[in-house]
Amino acid sequence: MLRPVTLLLILLASPPAPAVETMRIAMSEVRGEVQVSGQGLLLGMDTEEASFHALGKRQVTVRRRGRKLEVNGAPIVGDAVRFRAGGLADDAGVPGEVPLRAGGMAVRGDVVVRLYREGLQLINVIPLEDYLAAVLGSEMPVSFPPEALKAQAVAARTYALQKKLEAYGSAFYLGSSVLHQVYGGVNSEDPRTHAAVEATRGEVLTYELAPIEAYFHASCGGRTESGHAALQRDLPYLQPVECPCGKLPASRWSATVSEGELQAALEGSPEGLRISGRTGTRRVSRVSTADGTTLDGVRFRQRLGYTKLKSLDFEVEKRAHGYHFTGRGYGHGAGLCQWGARGLAQGGWSYKDILSHYYPGAELQQLY
Repeated sequence: MLRPVTLLLILLASPPAPAVETMRIAMSEVRGEVQVSGQGLLLGMDTEEASFHALGKRQVTVRRRGRKLEVNGAPIVGDAVRFRAGGLADDAGVPGEVPLRAGGMAVRGDVVVRLYREGLQLINVIPLEDYLAAVLGSEMPVSFPPEALKAQAVAARTYALQKKLEAYGSAFYLGSSVLHQVYGGVNSEDPRTHAAVEATRGEVLTYELAPIEAYFHASCGGRTESGHAALQRDLPYLQPVECPCGKLPASRWSATVSEGELQAALEGSPEGLRISGRTGTRRVSRVSTADGTTLDGVRFRQRLGYTKLKSLDFEVEKRAHGYHFTGRGYGHGAGLCQWGARGLAQGGWSYKDILSHYYPGAELQQLY
């Protein structure tokens, strides 16, 4: 397998071509069957060179029968089938122009249904720029300033491309949840997200000619975290930087957690719960209890829930009805801070300046 740096060098050296950079996004998993619908449905194999033929239907049912697939009761050769919407029943149209619906989501591009574990997996094969327009609408409020949206578009494009190179040859490159980049399909698109994606088309952040791991988060609370402390990724362009989001009331949060919830998270008594370690930015790196139990801060937040314990920048005190947490920020804190990008954009910063601030040492390149 080619290393990511080698792959990127090939891409950078390649002349312009009509081929479109595509992504393979795991949409969802279903048990025994799924309906796929769209205008002028076409069917083909799951390859880039596949020929598609018209089904003459607007909706079909794909069903698993043991280790085989069926489309409307007809057996299919292979472990995957790919659908595309066409302009007319006998016209393949332009992939991506007409959305498909499958598994409760409307998407551009193609939909692959494949055998997966004991059920079926749905994968969206979509042009990268179309994918980004939906990611942007899922990850950042579309009311944010255009320069903040552009910065997020470049970060999301870079993150997606880096993950694609990392997963090269796999059935899919990214999921559609918060564990990767949130992707809500066509319903998450907006004219403002399309504009931001188009204004930065093909631009990616690189370090030593490889796409960076362009992590981002909602709010850092005033200072971003190092990649090593937040994600165990010791990367030179993920370093703590000052951020204007700390002045926003929205960056403050509080939560009350019951003794039962804490006991489940700690797998023991929460009596004497205290913060026993902090990072250089004062985020919690370790918690301890009276009986000597210790737990890594990242794991502690994961067990309690990311929406309850919004960040690791917190204080905790015991109260009559549980433990009360007060904190700042939302997310792991590494890389681009979305609310900080909003503040910088409102202050007149360009998207390039914003990216340089949150990813120091990274270089902005025009990949295509």
